[in-house]
Amino acid sequence: MAEPRVSEAERELFGGPLRYDMGWSHHEHATLDLTMMSALRSMPKLVGATLRIAWNADRRALVAVAISEIGQGAAAAVGLLAINAVMHALLGGTGTAGHRLHALVPGLLAAAGVAVVNSALAGWSTSRAGRLEPLVERIATTQYLAAAAMVELEAIDDPDFRRLVDVAQYGPASARRMISACVAALNGVISLITTAGVLTVLHPLLLPMLILIAAPRGWGAMRVAQERYVSVMSWLEHVRAGRLIGNLLTERSAAQELRVHGVGPFLLSRYASMAESAEAEAERLASSKALTEWVAAALSGLAMATTYGTMFWLIASGHMSLAVAGTAVIAVRSGSASLGALVMNVNQLHEESLYVRDHGRFLVQAAQRAIPDGGAALPDEVREIVLDRVTYRYPDRESAALDAVSLTLPMGSVTAVVGENGSGKSTLMKLLSGLLLPQEGTLCWGDAEITGLDRAQVFERVTLLTQDFQRWPVTAGMNIRIGRPTHAAGSNAGPDGLQASVDYAGAGPIVAKLPDGLRTLLARVFRGAIELSGGEWQKLGLARTHWRSATSRADGVLIVDEPTSALDPQAEIAAFERIRRLVAPNRAVVLVTHRMSGVRHSDRIFVLHQGRLAEHGTHDELMAAGGRYAAMFDAQAAQYAPAPAASVPPPPHGAGPACGAPAAALVPTEDGDAVFDVSP
Repeated sequence: MAEPRVSEAERELFGGPLRYDMGWSHHEHATLDLTMMSALRSMPKLVGATLRIAWNADRRALVAVAISEIGQGAAAAVGLLAINAVMHALLGGTGTAGHRLHALVPGLLAAAGVAVVNSALAGWSTSRAGRLEPLVERIATTQYLAAAAMVELEAIDDPDFRRLVDVAQYGPASARRMISACVAALNGVISLITTAGVLTVLHPLLLPMLILIAAPRGWGAMRVAQERYVSVMSWLEHVRAGRLIGNLLTERSAAQELRVHGVGPFLLSRYASMAESAEAEAERLASSKALTEWVAAALSGLAMATTYGTMFWLIASGHMSLAVAGTAVIAVRSGSASLGALVMNVNQLHEESLYVRDHGRFLVQAAQRAIPDGGAALPDEVREIVLDRVTYRYPDRESAALDAVSLTLPMGSVTAVVGENGSGKSTLMKLLSGLLLPQEGTLCWGDAEITGLDRAQVFERVTLLTQDFQRWPVTAGMNIRIGRPTHAAGSNAGPDGLQASVDYAGAGPIVAKLPDGLRTLLARVFRGAIELSGGEWQKLGLARTHWRSATSRADGVLIVDEPTSALDPQAEIAAFERIRRLVAPNRAVVLVTHRMSGVRHSDRIFVLHQGRLAEHGTHDELMAAGGRYAAMFDAQAAQYAPAPAASVPPPPHGAGPACGAPAAALVPTEDGDAVFDVSP
């Protein structure tokens, strides 16, 4: 495959050619299969998977399509025979003109009847195929989504599998298009068989003439498909990058920098440059296609002229009557059109099958990497969760994210995990929640090791709130309920309502100002919806956590990973207090945060450093030890210490608080937390 040309804009923005090709790179040798014979040989295998889906979706519709297409082929044969009868009556009969016209009537009536039947069969086929197409796409899409939702988390983090996920999303649409292509190909095959049979009956020499006429068209179609395939494979990422730039110019998330930093005109000029490069390739492809089709049409025309010359010789030599010749002309034109269409349909089937193959390959690999279904039951009562020398290493990293970490989480306790970025905190939380499994060491819920447990039961006892928790584009109430969506909310005033969760998170004022309360849609992409600030979203996240905890049995583990990063200091203090209140005799709370003030009241604090457990103990024990935890705590406390008066320069003239308003400053409290002080 030739290296794609690189536009200057692509080189500037992306550093060179983009090789992530959405699946075409998996088929670099597929052009070798785009020949007439190889495509015909592989045709049953290509359409088999799609037809199996169609059979499972609606057998009656599939059978109806098959019957209607076979019926159309038979009707075409009968129609040619009727035309042949008309030709004989008109050109080969004897008697007066009136007698000949009278002899035409049966053939004309038969041809008209065949036309009516053929149109009815075509409409029936179109109707049933129209039902099958969306069914096949829905089933294939459901298969894709179900498989993607059930794979292990480490599969989603695997770049190769992630690429396969992206590629396979095109399979369902290709499967839908294959239904119409299969119908057209079946129609072409049947029409071709019937036409060939009629031509053979008329004269055996006409059949090779038909193939001779259609062969150049087949060659031209395959050559154009090959060039288009190579072009798409080379330029798909270039086009995709151009669309990405275009989307950035309209996305809400980039709107501020586009305007303030002047990024808009810059990206627009690069978009135009990349579009010009793609246009040049499209022009080259169109010119090549025009030349190929001209050559194919010329060769087909020569073959047609040869065929007509052969027919003229047969007529002149007495080997073919004029009536048979008239029928043969119509049959040759019909047969050549059917064969040309068949070549195009087989070519389309071949191209679409590449994506359908990716879809099937994804389903196989997803099944291999799916979360196991079933396993040992989780003990009814779990007193502690124990990690013993647990190690986990991501495939794309040399060093371990967690290296021989051992810790115990007793139920009824609040445990804090702290450490700098990259110390392994998030990986530890994924292991605790069952999203990842230890590669070395053991993780036990009570006396049961997690690798042998039913993971669905483990997930049932885990409540997870992370810094980047999903902000679902649904109503505010559903954003809370989605913590356990199968549990009905009931009345807001009832014990199963959402109001308790709203009050717990301190989100009452937020809900009160929403236009429709909890029924307000939180997604700016929809008309009439609104968006919340980061801090408001985190309060809804806390309400979601409470809802899941309140609607489940009071055991398991609550994992809170950086839950208050967008909250102001006072709201953060209140949030930590609310989270700590969720502890229960059979529930452990795990806090992960960079804010040292939020963990000082934890029963146990574990400090991670470069994937290893550096130290652990209570706040007082760790401060007395003067180790890594004490250094982090003191560093944060120093940020809130008042600066010496002499080190604060006076504000420039006119830059002070307006109208004599007092200046606000952050001052530490006795607990090390910061509050605003507005005293003069």
